Amino acid sequence: MKDETAPRLRVQRVQAAYVQIANQLREQIIGGALATGTRLPSEAELCTLFGVSRSTVREALRVLASQQLIDTTRGVAGGSFVAAPDAGTVAENLGGTLGLLVNANNLSVDNLIEARLMIEPPAARLAAERAGETGLASLRRTMEETAQLDPDTGFTLHWDFHTTLVSITGNPLLQLMCQPVNAVLRSRLHRERVAPHRWAEIDADHERIYDAVSAGDGETAERLTHEHLTALRPLYERMA
Repeated sequence: MKDETAPRLRVQRVQAAYVQIANQLREQIIGGALATGTRLPSEAELCTLFGVSRSTVREALRVLASQQLIDTTRGVAGGSFVAAPDAGTVAENLGGTLGLLVNANNLSVDNLIEARLMIEPPAARLAAERAGETGLASLRRTMEETAQLDPDTGFTLHWDFHTTLVSITGNPLLQLMCQPVNAVLRSRLHRERVAPHRWAEIDADHERIYDAVSAGDGETAERLTHEHLTALRPLYERMA
């Protein structure tokens, strides 16, 4: 018979040893205690520090390497070092993860579009406030008449405009946030279904946004970008 007076224990599952080691090292890397380029202790030293076998340490290091947190090299001068990840690589990997979430129906295309609407219009305002001559020239180069180009080239230039618009804010975090979202949306759109007249409308929108950014008019740049993305939303939803 069950003893109703017995205390109810709160049990927390114990994680595998390699997971605990990876988590501790990850926290120190992300927190800055282990700076970029820092060489981690050797496998033997980590075994002693954590009181585990070498196979457990190696599994923990594999986890960190798969997350691009460390680089491991072999040889006399080898070892495991805190990585210095490239922002573009991080964005590419994040884009792949977002794509998997969409495929698994854990994330919808509509979620991605909403995120884009939250990020890109304010980024256009920042671009208007911060962009210099070089940034404006880069943005201008993405504004060829896409309606006169083949679908593949026109489609690429259309996305280049948005990527460049965010990049000239000078804020790499905004780029990191926008690039994966746009990459997943781009991979799911059928560019051949865009009518030539629609490209012309997109060109005109880009021209107006560029004019606002080059004039330093952040409020107008933000409003026009939001209107532009909102107008494109039904197209994305049909093409997704």
